[in-house]
Amino acid sequence: MAESVDTSGSAASSGDGSSPLGGSASSGKPGEGLSLPANDQATQNGGWQGRVDFYILEGPSAAARLKLACKLAEKAYLSSQSVLVWHADPAELKAFDDMLWTFSDGSFVPHEPLTASVGPEDAPILLSAGTPPSANVDIIINLAPDLPPCLAHTRRVAEIIDGDDARRRAGRARFKAYRELGVQPASHNIRSE
Repeated sequence: MAESVDTSGSAASSGDGSSPLGGSASSGKPGEGLSLPANDQATQNGGWQGRVDFYILEGPSAAARLKLACKLAEKAYLSSQSVLVWHADPAELKAFDDMLWTFSDGSFVPHEPLTASVGPEDAPILLSAGTPPSANVDIIINLAPDLPPCLAHTRRVAEIIDGDDARRRAGRARFKAYRELGVQPASHNIRSE
């Protein structure tokens, strides 16, 4: 059975400080709230100010993780928001690039690799495996195992975690790192169909 995001609202969300991989949850829709929040809380000691959402998939499917990233990128694009998809693995970023063209019939999500000559003003969705943007973007979709080093270029991060043990451990470490920055991440449990 293929995993996918249930767009009927069967996701659970928790912003109570519990781990993104367990704890209490309330109902919410996948990708809900992709617009920039009007009143982000400032972080302690002048640190990064922003919002972080962890989208947690049940199964260990890398393809389901990339498909959810495609859906989030599309939702942001349709809301006229700029996106940077950040990854540490160029091969998996290429797989994401290919999937972004084909993940949904009738869907068109314009995107380009981030280069010195292509930036947020040139394409609504940028893909990078190491080059930080020179200008701000509305959202970073982080597919890398570490915090994106370009947090200063956004006010919103979407983290996508699947059930793979290594990716779960890396996700827990990022959740903790965001909390150490003074940010309280929200988590959304995404159920497969």
